[in-house]
This record gives sequence, C-alpha cells and structure tokens, in this order.
Amino acid sequence: MYARSTTINAAPVSVDAGIAQVRDEVMPRILEMDGCIGLSMIVDRDSGRCIATSAWQSEEAMRASDEELRPVRDRIAETMGGGNPSVQEWEIAVLHRDHRSVAGACVRATWVKVDPGTMERAIDVYKMASLPRLEDLAGFCSASLLVDRASGKAVSSVTYDSMEAMDSSREAAASMRAATSKDAGAEVLDVGEFELVIAHLRVPELT
Repeated sequence: MYARSTTINAAPVSVDAGIAQVRDEVMPRILEMDGCIGLSMIVDRDSGRCIATSAWQSEEAMRASDEELRPVRDRIAETMGGGNPSVQEWEIAVLHRDHRSVAGACVRATWVKVDPGTMERAIDVYKMASLPRLEDLAGFCSASLLVDRASGKAVSSVTYDSMEAMDSSREAAASMRAATSKDAGAEVLDVGEFELVIAHLRVPELT
C-alpha cells in the first residue's frame, strides 16, 4: 500500500474553503481512480498548515494518477493562498486501528529521519515498542507509519478521539517519542498537531 501527501501552507482564513473543495470536488474524483483506497485531510488552523493524503493499492496506481492530479493540487493551493504545494510519496509500512475516528478527532504527526539502511529496524521498533504504548493512551483511535525507504524519512500519525485526548497525551507522547526515536536511531525533524477534517481511508490493517 502507498500514499501521497500534499502539504499546503494556506492562509488561515482560507482553510475552510480548501477543506470544502477537497471534500466536495477532489474526493469524489479521486475515489473513482483505479487503485485509490481513500483520502484524509488534517489541518492546523492557527498556522494554516494543511495536509491531504491519498492512499493507493500499489505504487504503480499512485504514480499513474500523478499527472491527472497535479492541476487539481494547484487549484486547491490557489484557493487556499498557499503557493506551490509540497508533495511526498510514501510506502504505508504500518496501519493499526483501535476503532474508526469520530467527529472532533485530532492527529499528532511526527516526522523523523533514519539511515536508509536501518529503516526495517525502525519499522520494527514502531510495531513492537510504539504501538503497544500508544494503545494504552486514553482516547487512542489509530496510528500509521509512512516511510520513504530511499531517503530514510518517515512520518507517524496518531489519531485521538478529541482535542482533549490529544492534549492529555502530550507529555506521555513526548517521553515515548524520545525513547523510541533513540531505539530506532531516528532524528525527530518535526512534530505537529492537527484537526482531522476528512477521514475516508479504506486502508486495511497493516501490522
């Protein structure tokens, strides 16, 4: 399974217009494409940072969709006043759901970098060390790990039932992040907290 994430640094006042465009125009179109298995979108209204992620059954299906979707991405960026969108393609290494997300769900995303030669070990650390601890956090909904084996970059996204649940997990998550990144030999590049505004992924359990 593969995923393409598109990041737009939007004008905060344009975030809602961008969400509506993705939900009403882009999602129906993309879900009809061969190999597409869903779409999600997370936003930080304060900074304007918005990330839409499409999921695909194969790398070939993802790549085949790129030319058709490029002008779509540009139109959304124009709507949101965000300049050129940043695009990253990933392999979905891990996806685990405790339950489906609900209205008001939030996501904490952590971007890391490892030596590409140790990526498999980093994935194993995530599966065996991070996931069991994440499941114990109140309000935990789901977690995923997307990886780019060539560059050594990866992003973990953990979904919580509410902003309150994400807030209350912050200290425990920071402690866990420090421990597991050390075990995996990973450098933490960035951490962001977002609202989950579109949740329409049909990716199966991958653990």
